Amino acid sequence: MSHSRVARSRSRDVRGNDLAHVIHVGRNRLVGLTVALVLGCTHLELRAEPIAVRYTEGLVHGFLILRTLDGQPVADGDLQQVARGDQVTARVTFRFRDGSIHDETAVFTQRQRFRLVRYHLSQKGPAFPRTLELSIDATTGQVDVTYSDDEGEQKTESEKMELPDDLANGMVSTLLKNVTPEAPPRSVSYVAATPKPRLVKLEIATAPQERFSTGRRGRLATHYVLKVDAGGLAGLIAPLVGKQPPDSHVWVLRGTAPAFVRAEQTLFLGGPAYRIELTSPSWPATTRQP
Repeated sequence: MSHSRVARSRSRDVRGNDLAHVIHVGRNRLVGLTVALVLGCTHLELRAEPIAVRYTEGLVHGFLILRTLDGQPVADGDLQQVARGDQVTARVTFRFRDGSIHDETAVFTQRQRFRLVRYHLSQKGPAFPRTLELSIDATTGQVDVTYSDDEGEQKTESEKMELPDDLANGMVSTLLKNVTPEAPPRSVSYVAATPKPRLVKLEIATAPQERFSTGRRGRLATHYVLKVDAGGLAGLIAPLVGKQPPDSHVWVLRGTAPAFVRAEQTLFLGGPAYRIELTSPSWPATTRQP
């Protein structure tokens, strides 16, 4: 082979290596840019505005029932809520037929905008895959999760998190009563126990209104759909590994006094979807003496 052919061959090899190097560096820079954009977007989301107060919360004791999506009752529930000044304490408890307990309490303020102060969730019993306690102090960012692992051993995950002002744990139905159906907020923030605490976004969308009735009176409910957005690469991978939670659904009666009507959601990651509805007291059949 002539010296000129060897030179041209080496030149092509050098140019090929340079091109491969450029592509490799470009890919690395693209990955770095993508990560930077994800982190940047996360930082921007942390400054999300909490929902404005249009209707203040007060004293409530509501009766709830938890059913499977095919209508079978599995738990009886209570919503108990008290307001002292501009601070509200709302507690939802479900007592399952098998003895399991779901108990969550949210403390929040309603000074022009709703802001979570504290949150606590307790789940125990055969209806749940593990015993779980989740505590959030939104003022300090301290989040603690105590849970039983697959071997039944108790574990604790504690993190100091940068929690956004629009944190919605224990407040979703309250917030949806205060949004404008035609222009709901794009999302709200939520701390999920996976069991490690994870900050996610609940993307909010409206579906067509649905009819329901009370007695003989027909009514219309606004249907909200909430989708979990884990954010970043984890959000892209979650559907592939089967851990993307199903959408949640909440129905709210509009008007001068908006009211919660129904919800469909899971109570834990990977769990079945349940239907939460209002129920009325039932009385034993007795004959009243005149």
